This record gives sequence, structure tokens and C-alpha cells, in this order.
Amino acid sequence: MHWIDWVIMTVPMLFVLGMGFWSRRYVKGVSDYLAAGRVAGRYVLSVGDVALALAVITMLGYVESHYKAGFGMIFWNNILLPLGVVMGLTGFCTYRFRETKAMSLGQFLEMRYNRPLRIYASALRSVAELLANCMCPALAARFLIYYIGLPTTFSLFGIEIPTFLIITLICIAACVYICCIGGALSLLITDTLQGFICYPLLVMFILFVVLKYPWTDVIMPTLMDRVAGESFLNPYDVAKIRDFNVFALMVTIYSSIVNRANWLGTSSGIAAKTPHEQKMAGIMGTWRNALTATINVVLVLLVIATLNHTSRNKEAKIIRDRLSNQVMAEVGKDNTALKNKLKEKFAAIPPSTHVIGKDAPLSHEKNIDTPHLQAVYNELKDTPEGQAQYQEFFTLYHQMMLPVTMSHILPVGMIGMFALFILLMMLSTDDTRLFSAAQTIAQDCILPFCKGVVTPEKHVLIIRLTVIGCGIFWFIGSFFMAQLDYINMFVTIMCSMWIGAGPMMLFGLYSKFGNTKGAFTSLVTGMVLSLCFIYLQRNWADTVYPWLVDMKWDMAVATFLENCSAPFDPWIVWRMNSYKFPINSTEINFIIMIICLVGYIAVSLTTFKEPYNLDRLLHRGIYDTENKGNIKEKWTIKNIFRKLIGITPEFTTGDKIISWSVFCYSVVFQFLLAFLLVIIWNTFHRWPLEWWGYYFFVVSVFVPIIAGVIASVWFITGGIIDLRKLFKALETRVVDPLDNGQVEGQVSLSDVARFEKAEEEEKEEANQ
Repeated sequence: MHWIDWVIMTVPMLFVLGMGFWSRRYVKGVSDYLAAGRVAGRYVLSVGDVALALAVITMLGYVESHYKAGFGMIFWNNILLPLGVVMGLTGFCTYRFRETKAMSLGQFLEMRYNRPLRIYASALRSVAELLANCMCPALAARFLIYYIGLPTTFSLFGIEIPTFLIITLICIAACVYICCIGGALSLLITDTLQGFICYPLLVMFILFVVLKYPWTDVIMPTLMDRVAGESFLNPYDVAKIRDFNVFALMVTIYSSIVNRANWLGTSSGIAAKTPHEQKMAGIMGTWRNALTATINVVLVLLVIATLNHTSRNKEAKIIRDRLSNQVMAEVGKDNTALKNKLKEKFAAIPPSTHVIGKDAPLSHEKNIDTPHLQAVYNELKDTPEGQAQYQEFFTLYHQMMLPVTMSHILPVGMIGMFALFILLMMLSTDDTRLFSAAQTIAQDCILPFCKGVVTPEKHVLIIRLTVIGCGIFWFIGSFFMAQLDYINMFVTIMCSMWIGAGPMMLFGLYSKFGNTKGAFTSLVTGMVLSLCFIYLQRNWADTVYPWLVDMKWDMAVATFLENCSAPFDPWIVWRMNSYKFPINSTEINFIIMIICLVGYIAVSLTTFKEPYNLDRLLHRGIYDTENKGNIKEKWTIKNIFRKLIGITPEFTTGDKIISWSVFCYSVVFQFLLAFLLVIIWNTFHRWPLEWWGYYFFVVSVFVPIIAGVIASVWFITGGIIDLRKLFKALETRVVDPLDNGQVEGQVSLSDVARFEKAEEEEKEEANQ
């Protein structure tokens, strides 16, 4: 990189880290450290979540999956819109969780169930969260190495040190620093500042891609160049797409409901000054996501066009050679002979002569990447160890397409801006996830064993030491957690260890019959099934499949799996091969979710004794000692629609405008006009492929860009105002030393006295 790029990358990062250090002056108590004092406004939460939503792992996963599957499936994602809008506008799960005033998920579990469940569930969640996110700093480090073009190793005092190790250490150290300085408060402030920087960067990169790659001349012809059944544009021609299909979409719908509350309890989910502000921050996320979703789309388009359009065949050859050699330098490790041999084979591969519109369309099995992948496969296919190496090469090859392509095409200045963008994404997501895991361990696995009231100083020290411990775990785990599936699917299968929490959380917030036995049943079942599937997926190529072959069971198992999946072909296809487990992570996830849900309901209903007091949990009725509860409104014919989309008497005129704008954009435009109307039209007359190209540009690129630019100005202005209000509120707020997450008799320690007084007053009124 040019020195200008290094300056652009480092100066804003140092400013953000400095602001994190400065924010420590506002930490007066445990609630400040864990929940940012619960005084945050909607704009601070929304702007801060911009950077949080732009995770490096999410971006790489999106590019990886859509480079293979295209955008035909995006059309069917609109099925989720009404559900997502309703859940956002009504504050489904999030509003009630904020009403509990729980400082962590475990505190909620002890208030709703009991202390043993709090400890067990929190330990399980921490393990799942740490393992699922273990690859985050590793991916960020690897991204920077490939993007900047750093060597695999460097020499220091005669010792060869892996570059990956040092970059990963720096990434994790920055996250640990932010978390330890001011906890959730530092996270909120630094994430907001990163959001201010990310908004203009997002707009700049989107405009760069749109202007550099003309839609009708480059993007659309490239997307149209696919075989039947694997269309990158036509949603009616995607039947052959294996891992990202209609079944995966249906699983997403189901999961979005049942698992809505699984990961609540982190700083951004409990920092709002009122449940209503938390709800409004979620509603405003629709406008925030318009821009964050568009950047992922245009980056995929950039990679697809650069590597597959006819006019860029020579340029694509250079990028693929560099990418393949960098990946082999990592996969081949010390096997210099293998790396040199493959380097010669890569160099011998001629630039593609594929001409769009003249030659046969590309497919998943046969495309311009095939020669490079085939060269590696032919060299490694003869041994189980070699097959495992090939799977690693295949995975890293597709994951690292984006950084190598971006570093090749961006000019000086923009290279530094994109590096800054990646660093901001890494810091905002990794420090939040690290703090979430540490917070859960400290609050819910250590704090319950402390007798009496823990002093704020000791409490904060426990959390800081836990943050450091989690950082060390991440550093070690980054080198051992080698994913053997797509990024999104890897995270899915690791998080499935916690998938049993879905019924426990959902029914814990909305039912009176759910009990501890049902919760334990769901959690244990989910954990056991998940571990079994993780073992099969992780050890398939080098252990499980060879064992099946030795036992001569491979054909029988293959026949059984094919017969089980046959009724659901082509959406579910379980066919065995030697290098990859036949059931993908989405299918595994669905199997576990169904079993856990049935287990929770069945056990809870059969062991149900007396209804749980939800009013006490949610601070409603007599337990609303601060008189901040919902303003109840009777259902009438006039207000039924308004209540269904979540508009309550709490809403100001401005709140109503925001909510109706979200409803009109998401439901009226995206769902009714751009989805249902298009389906009806295609029922009578199927659109030609060119029409889908223009449709995709308007709906997924042009309109979101306009909405995103408007939202950028709006959110940055509101965020600056809200940030000033946040600092003033932190200076004047009164700290409650009992508000630290400890629970006594299923009631938060800070509420015990108030609740006892409220119950006594109710008894006195009843006696009178």
C-alpha cells in the first residue's frame, strides 16, 4: 500500500481507540460498565449498530454464498418482509426483554426459571458464542493479509514468525482494550463514532462499483451467463442451487420467530433508556439496513464481474493466480515442493477464452474457477489428508476472493479507505461479541457463586479478567477452528449448540406454562445433537468416511440418506462423497430446532403445576414501581391495524411517521409491489431474463442507495444530537449499587424491596 493509504487507515483508528479510553471517565457503576447506564437514545443505538451490522465475517460469508448462488434467491427473501416488519414494529421479544431490566441473559433466566439453569445455560451459550466467533479475528486478520499482500511469515531475530499470528494478536488486543477500558459504554461510544465514519465510506464504495461497472454492458450480461436451473437473476430458475435454496429460506423464516430472543442480553440490547426507545431503534434499523445490505450486494457484483466478464479475462487470470498461490502458501504450510508444483500448474493455466453469449453458459460444476480448483484436487485427491487439504483450499479460495480482487482494482487512497472500513468492521463486531461472551461468563457463571452484594470495584475487575481470558481463548482458537463449510453455515452449526435456547426464551417471555424442566430438556437435547453433528461434519473427510468404507457401510448409508432426501429433491439432496458431510448446516439446524421445540412444550405441559407471574418479571401492574409501563389501549375496529403493526399510545407524531415510513417501504413497496405483484404478473406471463436484470437493479441497488443516502444524513445528524444527550445523562444519573445483575428469590436485587412494598400495599387495598 502507498503511504497515503497507511495514513488513511491508521489515523481514524487511533482516534476511535482514543475515544474509547476517554469514555472511561463516565463509568461510575456496574450498570454503566454492563449496560451503558441504560440512558442511550434511539439514534446512538441505530448508528452504533451500523458498524456492528457490517461484520467482516458477514461480508465474506455473503460474498462467498452469492458468488456461487447469485441473486435469484434474493427475490424469495421478500417472503420474510411482513414478518420482519411486524416483529420490528411490535418489538417482538426485544420490548419484553428490556421490560425485565435484566442486565444479562442469565439474570433473566434466573428470574424466569432458576439459578442452576442460569449457570448451565450461560456456560453453554458462552461456549457456543466463543466457538462460533472464534474465526472472526482470524478471518479479519486473513482478510488484511490477503488484501495488503503481506507475506505468510517474516523473520525476527532469526526466527520465522507467522504473519497471521501477529495480525490476529493485534486484532484481538484492540478488542480486549476497548472492552476493558469502559465495557458496554466504551463499546457504545466507539461503535457510534465508527458508524459516523462508515456511512460516507459505504456511499463512496457503492458509487465506485456502480460507476465502474456499467449495469447493462458488464453486470447484467455476466449475471445472465448461467445454465438452466442455476440462474443468478431469475427466481423461477434456481432449482439446482444446493446450499442456498428455498428450503434454506423456509428454515430462516421459522428460525427468525423461534430464535428471535436467543442472543438478547448484550449491551446494545439493554442500553436504551426505555423499552420504547429500544423498540424505535429496532424499527429505524430498516433504514439503516438499506445501506448496509446494498454494500454486500455491490461487492458481490464487483467480484462476479471482475472474475467472469469477457472483457476482464486477462485481469481475472492475474487475480486467480495470486489468490491460488496465497491460499496454497497457507494450506501447503512447509510442503515447498507441493507449493512450487502447483504454482507452475497455476501459471500454465491460460487466461479464459470464455465469451458471454457465444460459449456455453457457466455452471456450478464448470466455470472459470474450475481449472485452478481442479489442479489442486488432482494433486491432493489420493489421500484422506490430501482431501482435507483440498477442502481447506476450496474454502479459503472462495472466502478470500473479495480482498484479493479489491486490492487489485482499487486506486491509491481508496485502498486505504477500504482497509479502514475493514478495521472498523472488525473492531465494532469482534469487541461486541467478545464482551458479550465475557459478560455472560462473569455475570451468569461467576457472579451467582458470590455471596452477599459484590462491590462495584470487584465486580468490574471480574468482568475485565474474564474479557482477557476470552481474548486468550479466541487467540488460541483462531488457529485450531478450521471451518469445513461455508462461513454462514459454519457459524450456524456452531451456534446450534445454543439452538435449544429458542423455545426457552420465547416461551419464557410469552407463556406462563413454560418451566425449568422444559428448558433443560430443550437445552440438553440441542447441545447433544449439535455436538454429534459437529463431529460428523468436522471429521468427515479424514475419519468418518474412511471408517464407513473400512466397515463396508458406505453404500448402505449412502442409499439410506438418498432415500430420506428423495421426497424433497431438489431442495434437500443427501448424496455422499469423500470430502464433505452430505447433510449441510442449514438442514442440521432445522432438525435440531424441531426436536428442541417439541421437547420443551411436551415436558413443560406434562410437568406444569402453577402459572408463572409474568407481571412481576416484566415490571407491569403493581410491579411497575416507576410508572413507566405500557399505556394500555383497548382493541377497537379503528385501531386494530395500528395495534397489529405495533403503534401504541406511547408513539409521538414523529414515531408514527417513522413507523409508517418503514411499513410503506418494506410492506407496500418491497412486498406488495416488488414481490406479490411480480409473482402475479409472472403467473400469466413469465418475464424474459433481461427484465429480471433491470428489476434487480431497481429493487436491490438503485432504490436502496437512495434510501441509504437519505438515512445517512438523517442518522448522522440524529446520532450527534443523541450522543451529546448521552454524555449529559451519564454525568447527572444516580447510580444504584444494587443494580448489578444479582438475583434473590427470582427477583432482581434492586427490585426486592420495591416489590415487597408493592405487594404489601396491594394486600392492604384488598383487605379494605
